[in-house]
Amino acid sequence: MFRVTADTLHDYLNFDPERKHDLVKLHKVMAEAAPNLKRYFHKGTPAGQAGMRMKMIGYGKFRYAVKSGQSIEWPVIGVALQKNYISLYVSVTKQREPIVPRYAGKLGELRIGRNNLSFERFDDLRVKPFTSLVAEVAEIFASDPENPVRYMRGI
Repeated sequence: MFRVTADTLHDYLNFDPERKHDLVKLHKVMAEAAPNLKRYFHKGTPAGQAGMRMKMIGYGKFRYAVKSGQSIEWPVIGVALQKNYISLYVSVTKQREPIVPRYAGKLGELRIGRNNLSFERFDDLRVKPFTSLVAEVAEIFASDPENPVRYMRGI
């Protein structure tokens, strides 16, 4: 199993030197399209707590309560290195439906899911529609900070 062992944002960016430039280019687009979603290192949820343990780069933060009653911090948008690709996870919806599928086939993605997409290299992405997706997510979150909380509860 592929696992990123970084413990800081700096270490995460340098974890895979061959893909560092992809993360840097991606950040430039994210920072321009969604300046209100501040970048940080998401260390994953500690063992024994609900949530994903995956480390990733987060953009924007929100908190939601899981069934146990614990409050979990999670990124509005998460960027994660995978063995063969980079994944983007989105935690907001539009009109109570996942937003990412609305962009399916327009982004240059390798694959797409309910509210995530994957690509091999930044240069595979179509920057204009990707920028639109990120800006739309940021706008939804700014106008409705509870949006991802409702999504996490299963809409």
